[in-house]
Amino acid sequence: MTETTEPSSTPRTFSQRARWAVPAVAAVAVAGAFVAPPLLASAGAEGLPDVTPAELISSVAAAQPVPMSGTLVYTARLGLPEIPFGEVGGADPIALLGGSSTLRVWTDGTERSRVSLLGSVSEYSVVRDGAEAWTYSSSDEEVVHYALSPEDQTRYDALAEQARAGSLPEVAGELPTPDEVAGHVLAQAEQFSSVTLDAELTVAGRDAYQLVVTPKGGADTLVARTVVAVDAETSTPLRVQVWSTQDDGAPALEVGFTDVAFEAPDDAVLAFSAPAGASVKDVEVPLPSAADLAQVPSAKDAQELPPGVTVTGTGWESVTEVTGLDVANLVAGDPAALTSVPGAGKSFGSESAQDLIQEFAPTDENGQHGVPDLDTSALYEQLTTEVPEGRLLSSSLLSVLVTTDGRVLAGAVPADVLRGMA
Repeated sequence: MTETTEPSSTPRTFSQRARWAVPAVAAVAVAGAFVAPPLLASAGAEGLPDVTPAELISSVAAAQPVPMSGTLVYTARLGLPEIPFGEVGGADPIALLGGSSTLRVWTDGTERSRVSLLGSVSEYSVVRDGAEAWTYSSSDEEVVHYALSPEDQTRYDALAEQARAGSLPEVAGELPTPDEVAGHVLAQAEQFSSVTLDAELTVAGRDAYQLVVTPKGGADTLVARTVVAVDAETSTPLRVQVWSTQDDGAPALEVGFTDVAFEAPDDAVLAFSAPAGASVKDVEVPLPSAADLAQVPSAKDAQELPPGVTVTGTGWESVTEVTGLDVANLVAGDPAALTSVPGAGKSFGSESAQDLIQEFAPTDENGQHGVPDLDTSALYEQLTTEVPEGRLLSSSLLSVLVTTDGRVLAGAVPADVLRGMA
């Protein structure tokens, strides 16, 4: 079954926001595959009811979280220079930049979940239970426990009770329906892409549809197509593949289930207790106050690019340029440098938000910021190459150029495009 939506032939005028909407849709699809459950294809399935791309997207938007557990394989073939993983060792999120990684996921479909990144002899886990969360690194034998203060926990419990009772204050305006969300996503994607359904298949033993987003012909982009496999019964994304124009033999980025079960996991899996011998660091996370929430940009403000950010081009060929970034200190992991990020004043301006950033920013025994046991400045040097215009990161899906005068240009375009714009 292959179905294509009808592209519009009417010329349109795009806002700056719309120019990067298509890459954003692909990014959301990839990110969503981590949040919601993604899949591994083995054989084609037959006999699924016919659907249109809009109906499939609408079903994903309308899907409710469900209990599940499974094994994910994540593979990145980004063509990046060899990363000094030896400095990190074992299961570490930085390993997701290249090669294959295996993750185990469990969720009860509500407020309890566990994700474990498995190394050959180590494990990195993130466990959430309501307002509490833990990270555990077996390499460092370290647990970090994130929790609210007693006062904030009381506020959180009250809000959760109101949510369960359906008595939270109404938001301004009407929330979009799943069909409206699907229509908006499809309209954004179709400005610069063909959106089709490819052959049905089986992923991790589950019948699935395949949604394919392909840049329209002639686009000077590194992305060849994005393919999302969606479980036919639960509308859960089971696998996401992003293909590069530079390699038609295998996806540049792929995450998918090798096995999955849509049933409640054992309670013991979702309960966390620190392993014997592990050190435990407690971090108090501030719950945003009413004053903090008042600083959240309105929907109208959110549609405007912050000062210091410009977008050149449209769709898959769009290039984002940011000026005024404190790249050196951002690379070094100094949270104070986040204030140089355009728009950060609105997002990080509150006292509680700044406290949270400081809590999450690790420091070594000398009080220096950065990821322990990892020289982030050396990693930056390793991943980028020196060019006359500055430092260049070139991958099979994304190019980033940090110029000598402090600008950062990024896009899903060949590196030469950025160098020509610098």
